[in-house]
Amino acid sequence: MILAIDTAHDHGSVALHGADGLVETAPLFSPDGFAHVLFGHIEALLARHALAAKDLLGFAAANGPGSFTGLRVALTAVKGLAEATGKPAFGVSNLEALATFGVSATRAPFYDARRGDIYGARPDGVEVVMPFAEFLASLPPAAELIGFDFSNYAASAWARTLAPRSLAGAVGKLAWQRYREGARPDPLTLDANYVRRSDAELKWKEA
Repeated sequence: MILAIDTAHDHGSVALHGADGLVETAPLFSPDGFAHVLFGHIEALLARHALAAKDLLGFAAANGPGSFTGLRVALTAVKGLAEATGKPAFGVSNLEALATFGVSATRAPFYDARRGDIYGARPDGVEVVMPFAEFLASLPPAAELIGFDFSNYAASAWARTLAPRSLAGAVGKLAWQRYREGARPDPLTLDANYVRRSDAELKWKEA
């Protein structure tokens, strides 16, 4: 099995995924951050299935886009676990994971990026950060919007699919597919997919 972690946004999660599919997803909600609660939830999840980290085939982290601090928490945890056990470490885009809940051939996942923007992925796989209206204008008419919440987005004319906020199960699913295809990524290659520059970079540029 593969242990997957997503702490890129407010509603984090951890999950186990194996040859027979999703074993369990455990949601995490911690407004104060995930660093101080993550390993407790991982230990509890593994204990419920009589597993230890050394029993797993690999680890996966949702590597963004999302909260800069949240991304580092998941990436650091997965790197540490993978290096300690000698197992591979997969990085999976949150937008790619979100897209797995769609049904059409032209999927367009998105979620709030704050500052009036959304993170989105066009059907060609290009990931962007921009205002929602601009994102819609860049999509083909038949695109399927996939998101956590549509209440603040004017998109009634589009096909829409509501996805669960806990993405670790989908992250684990994609990582398992890559593992089955023979991928064994080195933990040292795992990195964040920020899409947007950090607040510090933006403030430096404005100054």
